[in-house]
Amino acid sequence: MLSDIEIANTARLRPIVDVARDELGIDPDRLVPYGHFKAKVDLRYLRGLADRPPGRLVLMTALSPTPAGEGKTTTTVGLTDALHGLGHRAVACLREPSMGPVFGMKGGAAGGGYAQVVPMVDINLHFTGDFAAIAAAHNLLSALLDNHVHHGNELDIDVRSVTWKRVVDLNDRALRDLVVGLGGVANGFPREDGFDIVVASELMAIFCLTESWADLKRRIGDIVVGYSRAKTPVTARDLGAHGAMAVLLRDALAPNLVQTLEGAPAFVHGGPFANIAHGCSSVIATRAGLRLADFVVTEAGFGADLGAEKFVDIKCRKSGLRPDVAVVVATVRALKYHGGVEVADLETEDLAALDRGMANLSRHLRNLREAYGVPCVVAVNRFPSDTDAEVARVVGLVADEGVRAFPATHFTDGGAGAESLAKGVLEVLDSPSPYTFSFTYADDLSLTAKVERVASRLYGAGEVTWDGKARRRLQRIEADGYGALPVCIAKTQYSFSTDPTLRGAPSGHELHVREVRLSAGAGFVVVVCGDVMTMPGLPRAPASSHIDLTDDGEILGLS
Repeated sequence: MLSDIEIANTARLRPIVDVARDELGIDPDRLVPYGHFKAKVDLRYLRGLADRPPGRLVLMTALSPTPAGEGKTTTTVGLTDALHGLGHRAVACLREPSMGPVFGMKGGAAGGGYAQVVPMVDINLHFTGDFAAIAAAHNLLSALLDNHVHHGNELDIDVRSVTWKRVVDLNDRALRDLVVGLGGVANGFPREDGFDIVVASELMAIFCLTESWADLKRRIGDIVVGYSRAKTPVTARDLGAHGAMAVLLRDALAPNLVQTLEGAPAFVHGGPFANIAHGCSSVIATRAGLRLADFVVTEAGFGADLGAEKFVDIKCRKSGLRPDVAVVVATVRALKYHGGVEVADLETEDLAALDRGMANLSRHLRNLREAYGVPCVVAVNRFPSDTDAEVARVVGLVADEGVRAFPATHFTDGGAGAESLAKGVLEVLDSPSPYTFSFTYADDLSLTAKVERVASRLYGAGEVTWDGKARRRLQRIEADGYGALPVCIAKTQYSFSTDPTLRGAPSGHELHVREVRLSAGAGFVVVVCGDVMTMPGLPRAPASSHIDLTDDGEILGLS
């Protein structure tokens, strides 16, 4: 079989102006083209669609993944193509890939096989420059902060309290902790600093949650960068940075329109990670899709304990969006993995391991229906090594939970391979839901209680413990008036616990909080648990070692 990049490179793409006009009814003069096959959609035009009745929103999530991932983006594209093939106006809303994992362990994030968004190479690399704009705006604030201190520190900022790091869109563990301002008086005042990856930036979260230029500038102004010696918060607005930062993000805020291999439209816009951020593409793109199409299929990162929880408790809470149905991506290999099988043995048939691993999927299904009140179906993303007996066992196990499961082969067969899944989704959408949408916790709970609520109700944890510094930081945040904000828990994606080796559905474990960060502009509090890092490192054999450029300019090895 051809590789992902070979499939993408041999695809015959439609001009993006044709996709926009024919599939979504967007006139060419409402687009800002970036070449022939990608474009931004004018924000002023999208604002004019506010009175249109919205389409139906399908949330794509998954069980806890194996290290290689279970094909959530691929399934999002496959389902969109299937709905499109059945004659419906459907659009996918996806996150933009970060170049950290592209050159690191996971590879690109444009789907795979015959269920991809294209142009794949552009999307996985620099695309339309959104991430570069976010990095520039973020680092401008860092520069203005240090410059303010250098030129007299009128705000009396305590440089020991600065919480605003710098960012770069690559994995580089050596940049996690460092000292800036060395080299003498001309270089400013030395202080501890560090780098996060761009997708962990509060500015990325703001970018994905805002709905207008005015809201963008307001949110940027609310960013807390540190504290004065009198212990009062210092904001980007205090530094006079919010206007210039908004200027750098003006064009990026318009959503990016591309297409699938089968010509269905796709918005690819924004890209916070779900294990270290809130894991959802932009509200602007999602709302645009709902105003332009009958069905929007959008993904939330990693398992439902991370991406779906943050989609509901942060994105839905802030925007008013509500998913009509959730599709949970499951694989035979992931169920066996959670049943105790090691990665090297996942291609060997093992029905007993499937039975054991079902505990993980079962908890995700329970959370979606009982905690969030969202009806769901399961997509069994089929791999070549899956046996018929294994797939049948998964379908039966899911049926025992009162949920329908649909084997799908979109990776090899495109939209046709997800047609039964699409019909199952439509059937759920056409039926009255027995559930009532709800959040995991109420706004008026304390921040501590919110974390405990997620930990006990969704993760099955027995207790939440706190580093002393994290506890003091939480108390400071509440004292400063931010206690009503939702929480964004950063933890490993591989387990309901903070231990990535604890598979299945562990209960009674400890959720340990080692750090707390205020994201006042985004409107949530980040709670960092376990060993999860907001600046990832590269693996021993990074994906970059297989990526190359031929003498005639062809890119090889991107996946």
